[in-house]
Amino acid sequence: MNSAIAIMADTPPQLLPARGLMAFTLASHILLVPFGVALPAITLLMHHRGLRKGDPVALLLARRWSAVMAVQFAIGIVTGTVLSFEFGLLWPGMMGRWGDVFGLGFGVEAWAFFLEAILIAIYLYGWRRLKPWTHFWLGLPLPLTALLGAFGIIAANSWMNTPRGFSLDADGNPVDVNVRKAIFTPMFGPEYWHFVAGVILTAGYVVAGVYAVGWLRGRRDHYHRLGFTVPFTVAAILTPLQFMLGDSIARSVFHKQPVKFAATEIVWKTDTHVPEYLFGRLHPGGSISGGIKIPQLDSILAGFSPDTQVTGLSSVPASDRPTATQATIAHWAFDIMVTIGSLLVLLALWYGWCWLRRRDLPRSPWFFRCAAVAGAACLVTVECGWITTEVGRQPWIVYQNMRVSEAVTDTRAASLWSMFAIVAVVYALVFATFLAVLLRMRTHWRAADERLVEAHAAAPEGDTPYGPRPTTAAAASDHGTGRGNGGGK
Repeated sequence: MNSAIAIMADTPPQLLPARGLMAFTLASHILLVPFGVALPAITLLMHHRGLRKGDPVALLLARRWSAVMAVQFAIGIVTGTVLSFEFGLLWPGMMGRWGDVFGLGFGVEAWAFFLEAILIAIYLYGWRRLKPWTHFWLGLPLPLTALLGAFGIIAANSWMNTPRGFSLDADGNPVDVNVRKAIFTPMFGPEYWHFVAGVILTAGYVVAGVYAVGWLRGRRDHYHRLGFTVPFTVAAILTPLQFMLGDSIARSVFHKQPVKFAATEIVWKTDTHVPEYLFGRLHPGGSISGGIKIPQLDSILAGFSPDTQVTGLSSVPASDRPTATQATIAHWAFDIMVTIGSLLVLLALWYGWCWLRRRDLPRSPWFFRCAAVAGAACLVTVECGWITTEVGRQPWIVYQNMRVSEAVTDTRAASLWSMFAIVAVVYALVFATFLAVLLRMRTHWRAADERLVEAHAAAPEGDTPYGPRPTTAAAASDHGTGRGNGGGK
């Protein structure tokens, strides 16, 4: 405890509000990332199914999801722009010294952002205006631009974890920059593929969860069945793969960032036959309270043998490692992520078993209850993954090259706290607006479906986003339900 207090006493007063503001904005923005990266791919998968099978239900779902995709993208513009400014305003020491080394990642993300904005506009405009397959092919680059944006961000973050591609001059400034090495660092591959699989399955579970709730409420039509099955199948296929990718990235951290690994596993002393703790709390002296202790498992997981030596936190000075509290936070975040991931594997296996046996969905309502909460659980794992990555790297903002306290702005702490309060209020309003728009869209679509049933004695699948534009009375009805030109369904 005394060492932690001493470390905090040596840090500038603006460090706490700067870190709090950055943590808040990142935690908020990252909730939107799975939909920005993965929803275009899931939408186009549904779109392709609708065209290939001539299924108007799939086309209707794709059109409605594209409207959600556009609203989410607009909200992401706000939160992403705030983050881009914060890097320069809150951490000028890092950007000023290291921007030339790893800044290309942010440039790639910016170009991907502009391309995605153009492609979303074309895709939305294309409903009822372009030939069906022409419309689909014009939308196909959308997932690629989303993955390109993820490429840029993960390249920057992986460089902060394992900085490469430069030499230091006598004053400690980077020279002889090698852009290729700065982008493709040792942690880039494990981080990128773990991230991509994670956001796709998260988006899949969230979207499927919406229709699982409808299924539980008795809406068992083709519309809800298809809306559940396609995104859930994508997520279920990726879940076991993501579990293996998570194991791979943990092992990469063990080799490339041993002190971070020690923090996430609350290992205090370098040793072999190291036990694994499920949860538990690390104390400043190295003792651990609470949790479930499994003998030798940490060494086995790290190197496939109980004789594997695991580096402990005490192997480096207190100023070069996370505090006991930070290590406990990273450890809990990691364990929550692994626990939820394990439960999702079981859910995916349940789904797969029923589908292979009967080519049908599970019949138990408990399956759909679990599916309904799986999306929210995935969002928790996304947050926990970010916490593990960032808190476990402390006190470094650039691993073993620059501390967070060296990079922080010299703006007065009081000003930063005021900025924090303003941003929190703005974000609350933005997310409340986002939720209100989504709920209004849901109500609007449900009312339109009910009117279709009353008018044609048919299911809502009867409407299709392609074909001749309605005229006269039908056009008026379409305008009222948002299915006409520019309706964005």
